[in-house]
Amino acid sequence: MRALRLVRSTPEPLLVEEDLPRPEPGAGEVLVQVHAVAVTPTEVHWYGTSQTRDGGPRVAPVLGHEFSGQIAECGKHVTDFAVGDEVFGMSNWFSEGALAEYCVTTPDLIARKPDALTHAEAATVPISALTAWQGLFDHGMLQPGQRVLIHGGAGAVGLFAVQFAHLHGAYVVTTVSANHIDYARSIGADEALDYRGAPFEERVRDIDVVFDTVGPEVMRRSRRVLKSGGRCVTVAVESKWASDEDVRRAFFIFKQNGAELEQVSNLFEAGQLRAALDRVVPVAAATDAYRGAIAKSRPGKLVISPLEWSRPDISATKMAP
Repeated sequence: MRALRLVRSTPEPLLVEEDLPRPEPGAGEVLVQVHAVAVTPTEVHWYGTSQTRDGGPRVAPVLGHEFSGQIAECGKHVTDFAVGDEVFGMSNWFSEGALAEYCVTTPDLIARKPDALTHAEAATVPISALTAWQGLFDHGMLQPGQRVLIHGGAGAVGLFAVQFAHLHGAYVVTTVSANHIDYARSIGADEALDYRGAPFEERVRDIDVVFDTVGPEVMRRSRRVLKSGGRCVTVAVESKWASDEDVRRAFFIFKQNGAELEQVSNLFEAGQLRAALDRVVPVAAATDAYRGAIAKSRPGKLVISPLEWSRPDISATKMAP
């Protein structure tokens, strides 16, 4: 099968197309024919990208742990899914990813793809939606009627946080760029503030939960708008290493959860949730996508379609009768 392997991560990532053996699902695993993969540039620097589960080095891994596709084969003891099911979800961080014609995952990391979404749209959902879901409800403990401030409400995570908070009955305030104010309002924000305008702490008060997707400086300023007993959560990567202990405590990393993803899928099917796709780019543009060299034109993620390779699958040709 055709696949893209990360052969260099610094100073800039480089992905190379190669022929690899098609993986075989083991017991309790499924093989997915990949239709679309969402691009998360920071994946190049994730621990699981460079290290094996036991701490050894990984060489030339296949990226793309957020995908949509169709089940091609089920291993022994798989009962929740069947060949032909359209699914979306994630693969284990330490396994090979989905920037290939096929990838292996487990049933607890996937859900049935909503009919309301294309494969490209569905691929943008799992990591972002689960991060927003867990940040608001597991860590922020958001309740109906509370006031929530979401920084970066038109970003990949923020756009789901705005929608979940709105559906949950919260009063939603978000900071976005000026050209995304109308978009933020359209997905459920009660107030959308231009982050380049007057400081948000001069315009917002009495907030129960702050959800930050921007960084430590924004988190520190956000304390001024919190009610007594209010909570801050952040997913901004740099917050993990912030010198401020309160900022570090607010940081969390989402957990893969197929059951929660199934709940998200149901919201799409009910017409209560919207996905955001920037655009689909060809396999040949994968390196540029992971380098951040492709300018984004709208809210949502870039998506790669591994169904379109630069040349035929040599291994498949050799196996043909």
